[in-house]
Amino acid sequence: MEQDLQSDEQIRKILSLNRIVVVGMSKNSSKAAHYVPKYLLEHGYDITPVNPTTDEILGKKCYSSISEITEDVDVIDVFRPSDQVLSIVQEAIKKKPKVIWFQEGIHNLEAEELARQSGIQIVFNRCMLAEHQRLLQ
Repeated sequence: MEQDLQSDEQIRKILSLNRIVVVGMSKNSSKAAHYVPKYLLEHGYDITPVNPTTDEILGKKCYSSISEITEDVDVIDVFRPSDQVLSIVQEAIKKKPKVIWFQEGIHNLEAEELARQSGIQIVFNRCMLAEHQRLLQ
């Protein structure tokens, strides 16, 4: 699967942003959708989980949807299958994040183009944990 064309410097700038909404965050500690945001939380990021099946993950209030979040958002980090991300991007655009980040294995051209047309940077098929360790450790 291809990957976005962001340079290392662009990824570093994205990783300097602090407020991250994690769509599809999991309660299951063995899933990447749990241990990646946990790692980010442990490294000083402000994590807001979105998962309609629970009220709290890692001591953080969990929201059912992006639209329920009242605070400003820098990055929307998505852990959902590629065929489900278009509706997530449509909702995310209303929050005006600087970046929408699709984790490894997630790629949807229509959703990515919609984000770009709305002035939002898109990162796809990359892991925030791996990029953080590669560029900032």
